[in-house]
Amino acid sequence: MKDITTYKNQKILVLGLAKSGVSAAKLLHQLGAFVTVNDAKPFEENSEAQELLALGIKVVTGSHPIELLEEGFVKIVKNPGIPYTNPILEKAIEKNIPIITEVELAYQISEAPFIGITGTNGKTTTTTMIAEIINHGSEKKKAKLAGNIGFPASTVAQNAAGEEILVTELSSFQLMGIQTFRPKIAVITNIYEAHLDYHGSRAAYVEAKWRLQKNMTEEDTLVLNGNQPELVTLSKQTKARVLFFSTTKELTEGACLKSGSLYYGSEKIMDASELGVPGEHNVENALAAIIVAKLEGCQNEDIKQSLAHFSGVPHRTQYLGVYAGRKFYNDSKATNILATEKALSGFENEKVILLAGGLDRGNDFDALVPFIKGIKAIILFGETKEKVAKAAKKAGISTILFTEDVTSALPLAFAQSQNEDSILLSPACASWDQYPSFEVRGEKFIEAFQKIKEVRE
Repeated sequence: MKDITTYKNQKILVLGLAKSGVSAAKLLHQLGAFVTVNDAKPFEENSEAQELLALGIKVVTGSHPIELLEEGFVKIVKNPGIPYTNPILEKAIEKNIPIITEVELAYQISEAPFIGITGTNGKTTTTTMIAEIINHGSEKKKAKLAGNIGFPASTVAQNAAGEEILVTELSSFQLMGIQTFRPKIAVITNIYEAHLDYHGSRAAYVEAKWRLQKNMTEEDTLVLNGNQPELVTLSKQTKARVLFFSTTKELTEGACLKSGSLYYGSEKIMDASELGVPGEHNVENALAAIIVAKLEGCQNEDIKQSLAHFSGVPHRTQYLGVYAGRKFYNDSKATNILATEKALSGFENEKVILLAGGLDRGNDFDALVPFIKGIKAIILFGETKEKVAKAAKKAGISTILFTEDVTSALPLAFAQSQNEDSILLSPACASWDQYPSFEVRGEKFIEAFQKIKEVRE
């Protein structure tokens, strides 16, 4: 960790806690700043605030009082989830107080370089693939996961040596709060419409994602999805060297899918069928990871072996295993229709039993119809089960079953399945009608899978 004096004796406000806020507050305290933490959760329910208070850090909880800004803060480190429309942030902007996110703080103190990955879909999978390839067969793991993937960048950066690499997943929320952050390699997996409630418009969302490359120079490399015309157009607006990946176009540079195989330039890396996770979206993720791995000097055989054994990120088309000839996949992270469409692209529909349903956000599921045609059966639960059933009937699915939740859905799915079928949880809905998070929903599916094996063994 760099020994910086930037924050010594400076008054800094950390707005919002969770993992990143706690990490930022502790780091700033260590750097000699006068830190005040402000979190909306009441103190008696706020174990994080209690922990920071015990360290001698000032905490203000229960609300975000605008009066706090009268204390003369020179900078605010903001939790990414707090929108800039929050009154205290609007007032801070009016007073010209700089607002950063924790990843910017991490960059300022890190001795290790960054690889930054963002995108609407696939960023967690791509981030994990990159780290696993770089570390494949290595006695000393060189790549360290950081950022939006669950490891606060400012914590990881403190313990990273100069010869290591921070492979960092970055959300649009985090990227809005960078100033000097400069990755040596950056990846944008794709851009679709998302988080409009936070950003206000698609243009603002795209602008936030594009900030990933704002400080990059000719010495750095930006990896972009060549399937997307929008990113091809944006590529003309960066100083960084650009390499594309594509599943639809043959490329002489970068990475592409050609005749069923994954290539880096003219070098064949592996057959697409050898990937450990199914789906065209995972072919895209793998192509992006291959470019980064080659830039990092990884050998083709190491890349192939790593991607062939990659079983997916938990809850993202995660392969759980085979039992009684059936393959089981946990894609609980599919909280919208687009994510389920992408998951289904990796399967033969006539061999799929789909588990779906969840929180009702007011939309219908007609967009799902072309993608679920031909599937063997669909098991539905949650608030949207009747709506999804309407789409299933339009798709001509003959076996449509209703149940209470994920736990009861799996035995029903198993009963409808045969040897060589795939049982796929890909709900196309958020989980909050029944579960506190998609992770909990996915864990319940995994538990149900384990129970089926125990009962029948």
